[in-house]
Amino acid sequence: MSILVLLELEAVGGAADEMIAVLRRSLGDTRARQGCEGVTVHRDHDRPNSILLVERWASRADDDAYRAWRAGEGAIAEMGQLVAGASLRYFDDVDA
Repeated sequence: MSILVLLELEAVGGAADEMIAVLRRSLGDTRARQGCEGVTVHRDHDRPNSILLVERWASRADDDAYRAWRAGEGAIAEMGQLVAGASLRYFDDVDA
């Protein structure tokens, strides 16, 4: 069963548009990674510097491999200067 991953990025003041542009250029690589079932990007109405990535991965192991790749050779150099903070959460689907 796949997992849902929420990655909330807080952009440095006034840099949310630039962050979204970088994501637009970079998420093709994410979507092509093994186990990635989809990624969408959302901007908070009340906190416009808050960007939420809603990701679906085939397994936690696939996501872990992806995060390790992004931390190393797949790093997005220009993101470092744009991110003021981040939160990463993992969810399993439940039958309710």
